[in-house]
Amino acid sequence: MGRDRWKLTNEEYEFIKSEVVHIFRLYNIRCIPISGFEIASKMGITLIPYSSLSERKLNSAMETSPDGYVVETNDGRECIYYNDIDWDYERQNYTILHEIGHIALDHTGANPDKEEDEANFFAKYAIAPPVLVHRSGARSAEEIYGIFDVSFEEAWYAFKYYRSWHEGYLTVQRLTEYEKELWDMYSA
Repeated sequence: MGRDRWKLTNEEYEFIKSEVVHIFRLYNIRCIPISGFEIASKMGITLIPYSSLSERKLNSAMETSPDGYVVETNDGRECIYYNDIDWDYERQNYTILHEIGHIALDHTGANPDKEEDEANFFAKYAIAPPVLVHRSGARSAEEIYGIFDVSFEEAWYAFKYYRSWHEGYLTVQRLTEYEKELWDMYSA
């Protein structure tokens, strides 16, 4: 789960954030903590845990990725394989959100490093959007950990990201359109 190897442009970050909110709206995602399992189910994505694989397929899956990966079947359905053997729920959830990012952003493998960073950002934003951190009242990584059911590492990243977002919010005193939409979705 490397971070920011490929520097994305502000426009790319904004696009990814709006795509996350679009998916939340489209699939009526309104619960915290955010569940990649729920989103995948609502999107019709088949989730396949590594523990369900034969030894041969498990070895192949581990060679492909120790975390997880997405495959499109011959009939056009998407399947996310994820490692439920070595990783706890928080890591599995992040992995599933990451793979949903690949699907939502229509990744083709043309630029793998950039696509990995886009999917990482998609998962980072989806798991604890700063506007929802703000709405929750969380004021520390520990509180984010408890509210958003993320790993300690993700809670730290989310809090760092939230503080940066909050500084910008205090400067301009307004939310973007997608942030307003997300705020309103979680108000009901």
